[in-house]
Amino acid sequence: MTTTLELLAPFSGPAIALDRVPDPVFAGRMMGDGLAIDPLSPTLLAPCSGAVAQLARTGHALTIAADNGAEVLIHIGIDTVTLEGRGFRPLVAVGDRVRAGQPLIEVDLDAVARQAPSLQTMVVIANSDQFHFPRRAEGLLEAGRSHFLTLAARGAVSPRESAGGPERRGEAVVRHEGGLHARPSALAQQAAKRHAAEVFIELSGKRANARSVVALMGLGVAEGDRVAVIASGHDADAALAAVIEALQTRSEAGHAAAAPAEAREPVAGYLAGVAAAPGLAIGRVVRLDAFEMPLPEQGAGIAEERAALAAALARVRGAISSGIDAALRRGATAESDIFAAHLALLDDPELLSAAEADIDAGRGAGFGFRRAVRAQCAILAGLGNQLLAERVADLKDIERQVLVALYGEPEQGPELFDASILAAEDLAPSELTRLPRGKVAGIITAAGGASGHVAILARALGIPALVACGPSALALEQGQTLVLDARAGLANPRPSAADLAAARAEIDKLEAKRRAMQASANAPAITVDGVAIEVAVNIANADDAREGVAHGADAVGLLRTEFLFIDRRDAPTEAEQTEAYQAVLDALDGRNAIIRTLDVGGDKEVPYLQLPPEPNPALGLRGIRTGFAYPDMLDTQLRALLAVKPLSRLRILVPMIADVGELIRLRERVEQLAGAMNLAERPQLGVMVEVPSAALLADQLAKHADFLSIGSNDLTQYTLAMDRCNATLASRIDSMHPGLLRLIAITVEGAKKHGKWVGVCGAMASDPQAVPVLIGLGVAELSVSPRLVPEVKSLVRGLSRRHCEEEALRLLALGSPQAVRGRVTELWPGV
Repeated sequence: MTTTLELLAPFSGPAIALDRVPDPVFAGRMMGDGLAIDPLSPTLLAPCSGAVAQLARTGHALTIAADNGAEVLIHIGIDTVTLEGRGFRPLVAVGDRVRAGQPLIEVDLDAVARQAPSLQTMVVIANSDQFHFPRRAEGLLEAGRSHFLTLAARGAVSPRESAGGPERRGEAVVRHEGGLHARPSALAQQAAKRHAAEVFIELSGKRANARSVVALMGLGVAEGDRVAVIASGHDADAALAAVIEALQTRSEAGHAAAAPAEAREPVAGYLAGVAAAPGLAIGRVVRLDAFEMPLPEQGAGIAEERAALAAALARVRGAISSGIDAALRRGATAESDIFAAHLALLDDPELLSAAEADIDAGRGAGFGFRRAVRAQCAILAGLGNQLLAERVADLKDIERQVLVALYGEPEQGPELFDASILAAEDLAPSELTRLPRGKVAGIITAAGGASGHVAILARALGIPALVACGPSALALEQGQTLVLDARAGLANPRPSAADLAAARAEIDKLEAKRRAMQASANAPAITVDGVAIEVAVNIANADDAREGVAHGADAVGLLRTEFLFIDRRDAPTEAEQTEAYQAVLDALDGRNAIIRTLDVGGDKEVPYLQLPPEPNPALGLRGIRTGFAYPDMLDTQLRALLAVKPLSRLRILVPMIADVGELIRLRERVEQLAGAMNLAERPQLGVMVEVPSAALLADQLAKHADFLSIGSNDLTQYTLAMDRCNATLASRIDSMHPGLLRLIAITVEGAKKHGKWVGVCGAMASDPQAVPVLIGLGVAELSVSPRLVPEVKSLVRGLSRRHCEEEALRLLALGSPQAVRGRVTELWPGV
């Protein structure tokens, strides 16, 4: 086998470094390392000889399994999958042998350029951890002639042996919630793979290769465990530091609040389990039995089976990577994180070496891969760690996808009823996400847990889910009617006519309440004593704005502009920003919009800003401090905002203001830019009150601001000195703390001195118990998520402002958030 491979330029055009590609998946090397090119010629040429292992249905991407084992993925353009094949004409098929320089795909460059964000074409090595790159092309290239990328196989020796160098040791305290389960292990794996070094992690005498997700999970490392990290090789120092940082950088185990993990006690005639996602549903059972494809034990030859496995892995890798890309575009971070963990499992050296050992012994690729997966499943299931045991479903999901890719059997989706209750031993994330949401009424599984990936997705999708029900879940029959009350942790498998009638009545009651609130959602929210409260929405883009209007929002109370800046390698241009902001205003049908300037730092990172490492990021460069540190970026955003029309409907909100000097400095800059643009009018300028000093100085700020908006999430964490990203403190971080309520009262009083209004745009505004308290403290605007607008408006209409004011003053004298909430329950029992 050739160890070095020279790739030729697939198009004519300038070479582009991968980290400059305007796509977070490729720029972040989630699909592998490589190089990009901006095409000037219309035909994609094969950069090397090999076999076509994968060809996208839409013709925009393919993978070549090169003769040296490299999996060369070529993706033409950004977001070109949405073109559904328009502008692409493949000249080859899966399985074809191709030679270097052979035409592969004809591209209508003009047509694609008009419809896609970019024509930049990425050439990445999907299994790039097996290669290093001695040379990457620069400058203008000629298709089929210029050298593009040089690959050199690392060979059978370890990175330590190939690179030489000393051994380095260190320690790390694992900070990830739940310890080293799939996603944290994948982060450590990615850190190790970036360096020419061999890295191991040790715990209690057990050692695992840091490049192996399954080996890392097999250590059973819990949150807070201290592990040893050993790195050997030329890049040992950098590898050691990177892996330690990955282990000690905290991540959360899930993407939504998990339901209590305790299962209900058995109830006669009912299935009892863990309420993984709340809700009430009536549906018919759809059995999703375990995928057990019959496999040939004997292989057709070592070379053939190895090649077949490599091609199957390439196809699955491409499908998973496309899933990550699509999820990121939708903002579905739960899905993207789960699929990223699957991508790491797919490349796991422990799985691959075990499968290849079986192939070398004469067995089939599928048989060997299944045996490798099942062996790891047994290890994880036997660790006595529920979170790691739940990762067995992820491994089986990978197994199923690889076997389908190997043997070409189509994955036929189950036949669904109009309202289906899915029943299975456990569900794989890909099984759930590929089913039509409108027909899935609920989920019941024998295994799993509230922190499993399917549970996370079910909560995100709003699907009632009951997990860990035991063997009784597998006794359900296809098509039988069932009542699922995930709120109570129970399912009724044999509901009587009376049971069904009662459940339908409850569902109808909830739906009628929702419809009634929606029917009056467009009307103003006016208290019984005639005080109007504006109910606005928190959004991230124009689609959210349209949803807010549909649910009766009076305005946009907070547009987070971070959505334009994250998940990309370069800052958005002024034109891009103006277009996005204008789209929001256009979607509001005459309503006003509060747009916050960029708020990054702390737990919100933007890679191209190169923010310095900080021991306490929450107290470092955040909000407007970042803007002042990067004045060109701030000016670009302010000019983009000042370009929208009409400016009378725009309100600019400035985050993390700590004193009046910062506000005056920003207002002066807005005035200078507006003057340079010859603007006759100015937008309103507001201050986000999220640090205690801003609340205490509200009277000074209100003299120079047009309005104040309280960011209750940050104001709570800074007032209580509790990190809102720390899961161990989550139950104690309560915005109904009397200390916070006093700061809100001070803010409102300070604003009143200058005739300015105060709104609340944090999570507190969506808390039904907080609504009467905020109204009593003098808050004039509540900004909530779009779907909560009808409910909050309905709540406001049942309140008396005068009564709220009287009781809010008394609440300030209480000593704890528990006491405040207890009193609110007594005063307003309906909230």
